[in-house]
Amino acid sequence: MRGSGARIRNLGARSWDFFDTYTRDVTAEDLQRLFTRDTRDAYRFFTRGVQTDGFKALSWHKRLLAEARVLFVAFTMKLSPARRVVYGVALVLAIIGLFNLAQGIGGDGWFHRGTMPLLLAFVIMNLLVLLEVADRLSLKNDLEIARGIQQAMLPKPGFTAPGVETFGMSRPANTVGGDFYDILPLEDGRLIIALGDVAGKGSPAALLMALLLAMLRTLVEEQLEPDDLVTRLNVQVCRHAPGTRFITLFYAVFTPSTGEMTFVNAGHTHPLVVRATGMTERLKDGGIALGMFDHSTYRTGHVVIQPNELVAVYSDGITEAENPNGQPFDEEGLESALSHNLDQSVSAIGAAVVRAVEQHTADTRLADDLTILLLRRTH
Repeated sequence: MRGSGARIRNLGARSWDFFDTYTRDVTAEDLQRLFTRDTRDAYRFFTRGVQTDGFKALSWHKRLLAEARVLFVAFTMKLSPARRVVYGVALVLAIIGLFNLAQGIGGDGWFHRGTMPLLLAFVIMNLLVLLEVADRLSLKNDLEIARGIQQAMLPKPGFTAPGVETFGMSRPANTVGGDFYDILPLEDGRLIIALGDVAGKGSPAALLMALLLAMLRTLVEEQLEPDDLVTRLNVQVCRHAPGTRFITLFYAVFTPSTGEMTFVNAGHTHPLVVRATGMTERLKDGGIALGMFDHSTYRTGHVVIQPNELVAVYSDGITEAENPNGQPFDEEGLESALSHNLDQSVSAIGAAVVRAVEQHTADTRLADDLTILLLRRTH
């Protein structure tokens, strides 16, 4: 009896260890997100391009059936043909098993009549899950490598020189993203800052981001004026990028000794200049986004940054980040986060902005790429 009790306790301990390991990283927020936002995002992904506006006029049960039918068709059509057939076979076996099981309840032969098809359906379904997870993990490994390459292409977060300090960071919504920033010191003491946002997210946007960054750095070596550089960059984007893609860009050349900044804003969100008085100014001069028309022209803007004044360049992932009620962080939230932390270093200001966005969205997982680039004239 003692040996039997010890085995039971040992089995219980091993079971608890397995349960603890299996559920260790699961939080209530993760479970809530699984059945709320993640489920909505999955539905939107599978039904992308499907017209569902007509469902609103249906009664709730008919709308539920219509949405389930659309989701089923959209999901199965995204499987490979072989897996789609196997998935269909599993569903048929499950239906047969449930039907036979229901008929056999209360009788002597219900196990043999209904359970075997259900077991086969269960095995087939898990096999499909195994195959899909294997594909996803393989792709995820490739994306992690791509993420490392993408991050290596970006400059170090901060650059400091006499008269100027900078900070930049980019956090993609997915493994890779379409936002980028650049900080390039020139031999004559001037400093180039740039921040761009490729339309879309994920791998397609990341490929265009890498292409644009390479072309930008090549053109910088030709010592072109900002308007000429952006004009030539637009021509190259029109030639090499798909017609459905465009890129917004803010490009500026800053002279620390005088505080003069010349810039071109190509369809980008308007950067903020936070003056010493607390007032803000927006940098708008430039033109339309890159890649829309190959004959677009751009004009150069001019602004003077006084000592201790801050320039904040950012992507729309910051201002468009929404809280659970659908309210965006907006420019007011950004200005508030900047003004409350102006006495901090630029790196601390950047971190404070990111924290403010996370607190606003009530989530550390963002819906869009988030990028911010800060420049402050020190004297």
